[in-house]
Amino acid sequence: MGTIIKRGDLQWQAKIRRHGFPIQTRTFSYKEDAEKWARTIERELDTVGFVNHRIADTTAFGDILARYLEEVTPTKRSAHVEAVLIRCFMRDPELAKLKMSALTQGAVAVWRDRRLTQVAAGTVNRELNVLSAVINHSRREWGVHIENPVAMVKRPPAPRARSRRLSPLEEQYLMDELGVSPRNADGTFGRGARNNYLEPIVMLALETAMRRGEMLSLLWENIDLEAQVAHLPLTKNGDSRDVPLSQRAVSILRNLAEDDDVPVEGVVFNTSADAIKKGFPRAIARARQTYLNDCLATGKKPKIGFLEDIHFHDLRHEATTRLSKKLSNVLELSAVTGHRDLRMLKRYYHPRAEDLAKKLG
Repeated sequence: MGTIIKRGDLQWQAKIRRHGFPIQTRTFSYKEDAEKWARTIERELDTVGFVNHRIADTTAFGDILARYLEEVTPTKRSAHVEAVLIRCFMRDPELAKLKMSALTQGAVAVWRDRRLTQVAAGTVNRELNVLSAVINHSRREWGVHIENPVAMVKRPPAPRARSRRLSPLEEQYLMDELGVSPRNADGTFGRGARNNYLEPIVMLALETAMRRGEMLSLLWENIDLEAQVAHLPLTKNGDSRDVPLSQRAVSILRNLAEDDDVPVEGVVFNTSADAIKKGFPRAIARARQTYLNDCLATGKKPKIGFLEDIHFHDLRHEATTRLSKKLSNVLELSAVTGHRDLRMLKRYYHPRAEDLAKKLG
């Protein structure tokens, strides 16, 4: 049995001495707690050996997050996205202040419920994945001996897979708003987009099913317009991929290469992900407003949901479904889209019922 010593009037210190192991001490307010802790430590020494709980007892979760953000996150391809999520944890008024030993299943569940009042379930699940990765890394590499509480927390139901597609009329209105906006004599801009790369990126996305990040990483030296192939050295799943280019995709890139304002070296699209994130929704909003104005002028009733709830990534869904009409072999289709899991590929295939009806005859 360990030694229990009274310290002053309000504290009890438990001390464990075992040959070959470092001395372990901890102070409690009640003698019963000190005795219980001493029995637990001695049981560990008799079974699993020495386990250093001091790091978990003295280190705040916020400190672990800060260290992970500095040392681990920069080594990842998704560093920017992960950094945003980790800073969100660090700003949490309760979770970041907890000691690692106090980071229990209940504490994470309370955070989950609080977070669900602020963001969607899909976002919470992604944040739980990052939270679990941080804890597991601290256990493996930094000697923080705690159980991972995320594994025991019930996750919110995953959102239904998106199946939003562009109708031909929606695409027409959208493309009309993607042309470069001319500058007026007074310095203001006219109708259209200010980013001259936005239109070709959207057009290429619909033609090739490439992800936004893949298109932004395209290099002119990795494109062979004669062979109709674009090489991606590194994709989301970590593999390289050769993307076959249709005649229309080649025409999009050739027109871009012939533009005097575009240098035919280095990156094809000299713009940023943030610029696309901001420019695309603005184009959608302008296109919808133009549609509503046209309906008002002609006395037509606007279609419900016209150009609503459209994300840039939906273009990949749309393109995959269009490509499936040309490539009936799922292996060929997956080679184009870069999906290694055919179940994931299925999430991107959204045929319209009227199209299937025509096949039925």
